[in-house]
Amino acid sequence: MIKYDCSKLASNGFPSVLPTQTPRHYPSSPLDTIHLLKASQLSQGKVPLAFTLKDQDGKTMSLSKFKGKPMVLYFYLLMRPQGAPNRDSYEKFKKAGAQVVGISGDDPSSHKAFAKKYKLPYTLLSDEGNKVRKEWGVPSDLFGTLPGRQTYVLDKNGVVQLIYNNQFQPEKLIDETLKFLQSL
Repeated sequence: MIKYDCSKLASNGFPSVLPTQTPRHYPSSPLDTIHLLKASQLSQGKVPLAFTLKDQDGKTMSLSKFKGKPMVLYFYLLMRPQGAPNRDSYEKFKKAGAQVVGISGDDPSSHKAFAKKYKLPYTLLSDEGNKVRKEWGVPSDLFGTLPGRQTYVLDKNGVVQLIYNNQFQPEKLIDETLKFLQSL
């Protein structure tokens, strides 16, 4: 796999430096693509910053509540739900032993309506002001005009094992994440 130094970024969020070796081919899988995207403050092998947010029912939830089982945590936009796990994919994640949690900057009542509309049986958290999104370093979408979509897979100890950027090929998120969960 080709390593990129993403410490210096162009204004569009992509690496502004060349790879240390010339790639023989353009990355063919979404997992390879991760290395081309803006480096997140949160990286693989790290424990994410703790947070406490309200869920779609207005209950306060903290990240530590989800420890003990693998977790698929995704940042999304209510106005652009592509890439968000649907009810069917939730069942697949559940069967693989993972919890699913979605986070967006919308208020709890918007999350409640969203969960009802799409029949989502999992927790949606309200990150009003996008504080957690910023702390975790989730990259922006559409050249910085919208908050981006990104998925993190945490192991049962709360350590990040996979970061998947949903901005490109969001339809592959489910398969790639399931493959990874099954390898844990």
